[in-house]
Amino acid sequence: MVQSLNTRVDLTIKGTVFIGVSEYGEILIGDRAFEFYHHRDSRKYIQIPWHEVELVTASVLFGGRFIPRYAIKTKQSGTFHFASKDPKKVLKAIRCYIDGTQMVKAEGFFKRLKSVFIKRECKK
Repeated sequence: MVQSLNTRVDLTIKGTVFIGVSEYGEILIGDRAFEFYHHRDSRKYIQIPWHEVELVTASVLFGGRFIPRYAIKTKQSGTFHFASKDPKKVLKAIRCYIDGTQMVKAEGFFKRLKSVFIKRECKK
């Protein structure tokens, strides 16, 4: 059995992690870490301490009315992509432990496409 890093859990919610194949389980947000536990296989878990989080990125659609997924970029282990039942509630719980400058909106597809085709002004 896996030992939780948290001493107090603020939020428990059903969620999905996208690592190759989608894995379903529980997301726990507590005072020391962001944790994901698979609902059937106890060997499949992710524990990200708050001091290890570099950036939290959220895909925001329709002016903030819909957030399909969010990603947590760590300092050493890479980026993990998650989805959950109520992502706004999850991001608000994360905001209690992460500085606001570390939480950003993901750049949308059309914005990236537009930046490729727009001519840039040359300074003379």
